[in-house]
Amino acid sequence: MTVKVDLAEKFAQFEETYAPRIVARYEGHEVRIAKLEGPFTWHSHDHDELFLLIEGELDVEFRDRTETLHPSELLLIPANTEHRPVARRGTAKLLMIDPAESPNTGNHATATKAVAI
Repeated sequence: MTVKVDLAEKFAQFEETYAPRIVARYEGHEVRIAKLEGPFTWHSHDHDELFLLIEGELDVEFRDRTETLHPSELLLIPANTEHRPVARRGTAKLLMIDPAESPNTGNHATATKAVAI
């Protein structure tokens, strides 16, 4: 089955930040979107993670450096790499790809699962 998703429409359906929403699923993975403002929690995952910035600007801090993303830029974060997203200049809109059912903060105490919209 072919699936077409309007990301602008999906982003308009929620206001919460750092609360990923599932917009599609494929081959055991979830395509998620989230709105980000300010700093998030330091965390890591036991899987690789893909970030694609849709709108805004996003710093992804690592213990030894910071990578700044602008719209249409993609960042691959290797498994077990501690990182912290920080949206310093207003709201950033992010698309992520993660294994299905994986929590948004890996094994961190604040871990929550994404919700489908």
